[in-house]
Amino acid sequence: MDEPLSNLDAKLRTATRQELAALHRKLGATFVYVTHDQVEAMTMATKIALLNAGRLEQYGTPEELYDAPSSVFAAGFLGSPAMNLMEATLTTTDGRVSVFAPGLEAVLWAGATPDREVVAGVRPEHLSIHAGGAPEAVPTAGIALRGAVALVENLGREQLVHCTIGEHRVTVSCDRATRWTVGELVVLAAPAERVHLFDRASGRRLEWVEDDALAAAESDPGRAAAPQPA
Repeated sequence: MDEPLSNLDAKLRTATRQELAALHRKLGATFVYVTHDQVEAMTMATKIALLNAGRLEQYGTPEELYDAPSSVFAAGFLGSPAMNLMEATLTTTDGRVSVFAPGLEAVLWAGATPDREVVAGVRPEHLSIHAGGAPEAVPTAGIALRGAVALVENLGREQLVHCTIGEHRVTVSCDRATRWTVGELVVLAAPAERVHLFDRASGRRLEWVEDDALAAAESDPGRAAAPQPA
């Protein structure tokens, strides 16, 4: 199927998408479905092959692509709103792997790594937002982004707060319990496990692996391990 729903209106598109998913379950047959719509891919697929300029960027389940994107392209493509991506420097501070950029500070894992230029990513729904002077605005671990509110979008059940962090525009998805005003100083925070790192030169995903895990993987070819930042 090559973009079969592209000419339908939004309501009919949703209904037809549900019908196709039910038909797939009933027939148990393999469908090859081509789409530019990430909602169709995430809701209908059992496996996704993400293509970029004719190149296979990543292959896996919708959850794998969303939770562990293999590249900057994959991270920015899946998700609405998309993952926040910020250029930064990976370094070691007081025995911990850290990331720094104007308005950005992240304290991640215990260990040491050579400095390298990276892209740090956090999904909007994984960020919490706090007033600039609130006690919780100074996390002891994880990532902290300090800036100002640039725009607030009310979506009904939630709001999107767009903030200026250094040279970057960062979006946080949150409930409407607290009202934010343009120009208000804020801090956005997320735990270390919600921070994604990508090599800036290659755009590929970086994952931290302890030395003993890496050594075990090298001694056992049947055991896979992600590369260390280096």
